[in-house]
Amino acid sequence: MAELNPGWTRSCRCAEVTNEMIGERLILMGWCHKQRDLGGLIFINLRDRSGEIQLVLDDDSPSAIRDKAASVRSEFVLAAQGILRRRSAINPGMKTGEVELLVEDLRILSTAKTPPFYIEDDAGANEALRLKYRYLDLRRLAMQKNLILRHRVTKLVRNFFDAEGFLEIETPMLIKSTPEGARDYLIPSRVFPGNFFALPQSPQLFKQLLMVAGYDRYLQIARCFRDEDLRADRQPEFTQIDLELAFASQAEIMKINERFLAFLFKEVLGVDLDLPLTRLTWRQAMIRFGSDKPDLRFGMELHDISDLVANNEFKVFDSALAAGGSVRAITVPNGSGMSRKEIDSLGEYVKTYRAKGLAWLVPSDLPRGSILKFVDADLIKNIAGRCSALTEDLILIVADEADDIVLTALGELRLEAARRLNLIPDNQWKVLWVTEFPLFEYDDEDKRLVAKHHPFTAPMLEDMGLLDTEPEQVRAQAYDIVVNGVELGGGSIRIHDQDLQSKMFSLLGLDSEMVEERFGFLLEAFQYGVPPHGGIAYGLDRLLMLLAGGSSIRDVIAFPKVQNSSCLMTGAPGMVDNDQLTELNLAVRQKD
Repeated sequence: MAELNPGWTRSCRCAEVTNEMIGERLILMGWCHKQRDLGGLIFINLRDRSGEIQLVLDDDSPSAIRDKAASVRSEFVLAAQGILRRRSAINPGMKTGEVELLVEDLRILSTAKTPPFYIEDDAGANEALRLKYRYLDLRRLAMQKNLILRHRVTKLVRNFFDAEGFLEIETPMLIKSTPEGARDYLIPSRVFPGNFFALPQSPQLFKQLLMVAGYDRYLQIARCFRDEDLRADRQPEFTQIDLELAFASQAEIMKINERFLAFLFKEVLGVDLDLPLTRLTWRQAMIRFGSDKPDLRFGMELHDISDLVANNEFKVFDSALAAGGSVRAITVPNGSGMSRKEIDSLGEYVKTYRAKGLAWLVPSDLPRGSILKFVDADLIKNIAGRCSALTEDLILIVADEADDIVLTALGELRLEAARRLNLIPDNQWKVLWVTEFPLFEYDDEDKRLVAKHHPFTAPMLEDMGLLDTEPEQVRAQAYDIVVNGVELGGGSIRIHDQDLQSKMFSLLGLDSEMVEERFGFLLEAFQYGVPPHGGIAYGLDRLLMLLAGGSSIRDVIAFPKVQNSSCLMTGAPGMVDNDQLTELNLAVRQKD
């Protein structure tokens, strides 16, 4: 049975005791991690967010206190008073392994049911169970380290940008819906029947308005919401490190952010980043790595072998080239030992990226491959030379009428093959900028141009003449920061000219009435003097995932959602009663 707190004041957290405190009477509080009753001795590992300390009761302890200690079970909440002493058997694997608390008095502040899984980092509980009992999962040391890291990183972010002259300014959470991109989360208005607020997908428009208002360096640790399908690095609600600067060039914005990343990696990981960071244009990244977020920790770059295999009477290659496509390849180091079954599996893998299949070649003294009857010794030698392939390597080839399919499929194949063969080194950081993204991309479903980033991104000045004639060739003043193959953040120089912004909307197929309805307040603000400006936003959750060495952002968020955006712990989303719906002038349509 739980006891009332006797009015004790905690001396410190469990793992904050030091050898200098030996001999002092301390009061410690926390959860029982483990209890061992050895008859003459009772040991309790007391745990809080700082770590653990061993409590001990011996034959000299009062019998009532010993009996109470014997009744303690895992996750009971305890308060213990006693003398800190040196342990006879030191535990080097424990932060407090040189000391223990000899208990004089003990209180059971709260009893506990047996948890559905062990509160251990290697408990092996499945993720659904952990998320259902997230408050227990958060007691694990790994989760506590992650959330403490999150606190520390956000503090470092604020400190760095404060020193750079940024002001932290909050922007609204209930905003006007301006659908262009992911779906909005909508909030019905009680006061304005039939009207809705939206939760912000980003603070984009408001931070631009802050530049109009004269706050030339803005920062926000911003909560954002997107109603979209989830992946390991996506959540319906997430956090951005959001920045905007006025009177700053792209070069200046990138330089400030390079200093920030160097500062953060040094403070958190002790890693020195080489500045300036590597820079690749979007086209360079796609041609060399088949990805706009290339992982530079390993090689296996893409090679164009179209000219080598042209007119070789292999129908797959010939038809791809005749349609204006390409034939490209990657070299898998020491991949000649892969079995036919493994190679066929990679062939099925590239089909998920719209490639029709996979050709392969081992350029050994006795060549092997799926296209041997279409290639002679000289062609094999030329292909191997172009791909820098040795006799023990494996060459993987993709051909298609659409060059973007070839690039994307090979880029994903590059990553998958490297993962399967453990070719990606650990404890290595490759950080780079990817720049000059296309301003537009074509949406096959809507049959129109859409913004690659967002409709407020400025085109590169030298491409302005292409807006009317070849808009898909226009490059954007946009830049992404990529860490080990993960897009960590993205930004751009914004359009600050009202006429150019109107033209951008027109190219995106938005008529003047729609533009006025969605963005009229922004265009009106632009009539009152808007400075040149640009910015960037980092995914804080992704950043923390990388710094913590994790594979999912769920492990660095206190209470995350699952794949279908529901919360296993609270049962959200849930039904509401009819009175609430009536207040909001809503009715729920029942499915047949």
